[in-house]
Amino acid sequence: MTISQSLLDIAIASAKKAGVEVMRFYHKGDFEKFTKDDESPVTSADLAANKILEDELARLTPDIPIISEESTYLPLAEREQWTRYWLLDPIDGTGEFIAGSGDFAVNVALIENGWPKIGVIHAPAHEITYFAETGKGAFKQDSLTTTAINVAEYDGKRALNVGVSRRQKLAVMGQYLNDDYTYNHIPLGSCSLKSCQIAEGTTDCYLRIGPTGEWDTGASQCILEEAGGTILDSELNALSYNKRESLMNPDFIGLGNQKINWQDVIKPHRCDRDY
Repeated sequence: MTISQSLLDIAIASAKKAGVEVMRFYHKGDFEKFTKDDESPVTSADLAANKILEDELARLTPDIPIISEESTYLPLAEREQWTRYWLLDPIDGTGEFIAGSGDFAVNVALIENGWPKIGVIHAPAHEITYFAETGKGAFKQDSLTTTAINVAEYDGKRALNVGVSRRQKLAVMGQYLNDDYTYNHIPLGSCSLKSCQIAEGTTDCYLRIGPTGEWDTGASQCILEEAGGTILDSELNALSYNKRESLMNPDFIGLGNQKINWQDVIKPHRCDRDY
């Protein structure tokens, strides 16, 4: 790592390099599809992007270990003393990649002292990159500009804009929203891009019901918090990183403007899965 290359610079450049490889597969439509043990999809594009990310980060930051969705990770006993590590999701939204919607992203986070310090979410099909570093704000970058982003203002009167999955029935999510409020539903693909919608003020919240990993929220957590929002679990408690043997998340909620009384809007629920 040269003096001019900050860890944020490295994370952005690595995500973009992986994004080029993802788009090579995407445009050709020539990729293999597999089903993992948890029945989630993975493709040869995920694996190729993962190799680029791991190779780049290992070359430029050899002292920082890596956890990736697409690699075997160490037992907690071997990683719980790490003061910092890279947390990767080579393609967040693999289902959207396969479907050809373009709503997928390369996620790179740096976790430091148990919490996301750097977050990069690169959406190669849209040529947009979101990034943040703790204490330095959140930003959206396209081919022409880099702009600071913030969660939406809320006057207590308008309908709340809720990000929804194209692959999840509205009724599933709607049961956790207080009927005293009115809502607009805005569809998008990957978990991380829904969080970016909140961070830039397009939506106000997003509920994720179903299995995800810490790699799905690491980069989003940093970007969203720097933009004025947060991510909590389904009981409205903080998430955790590298604290458990499992790296799976509980159900979680991405939240925007903290002036909104989210405990009134969202109906907390327990998750029976052992995370």
